[in-house]
Amino acid sequence: MYKVVFKPALDFLVAFIGFLILSPVFFIVTIGLCFANQGKPFFFQNRPGKSGKVFKIIKFRTMNEKKDSQGELLSDAERLTKIGQFVRKTSLDEIPQLLNVLKGDMSIIGPRPLLPEYLPLYNEFQKQRHDVKPGITGWAQVNGRNAISWQDKFTFDVWYVENVSFLLDLKIILKTFKKVIVSEGINAANVATIDRFNGEC
Repeated sequence: MYKVVFKPALDFLVAFIGFLILSPVFFIVTIGLCFANQGKPFFFQNRPGKSGKVFKIIKFRTMNEKKDSQGELLSDAERLTKIGQFVRKTSLDEIPQLLNVLKGDMSIIGPRPLLPEYLPLYNEFQKQRHDVKPGITGWAQVNGRNAISWQDKFTFDVWYVENVSFLLDLKIILKTFKKVIVSEGINAANVATIDRFNGEC
């Protein structure tokens, strides 16, 4: 009952109230990133949702588009702007995803949406992460976020799918606030983003 009826209703209510409360921060960050990224404060990307259905996720753009002498994009760490680093460290880059929740593409809590090109790489166990809507935060995020291995990430994701409940979601919300405050697990060691997933792990 919670998973089918109450969770979607709570998602919409929390996202709506959250966006209203955070709207001043949303507009301030948008302006700051406009200056840092040549008028492009937002980042849109295809991500797979429930049952693998692809949608466009919206996040604040924390990296610029600077290229090397060969015209290739610089590394993620080199393109991460100062304001982008602050936005990412404080998890403010997740605020626009409240709009994805309001649209029904995402949930407040669930496995993080990864990349569409990973879909054919998943084994039967890993595919279970798509049995629910992806979330802004999730069980894997409060247990290490980008600092854990792919194997651990999938294990946490599938465990969440098999154990969804109001009390578990509440626990994840509380642990998320703690993680944001102390800025734990945002990046893997010495890199701006986690390594790409290449299949079995």
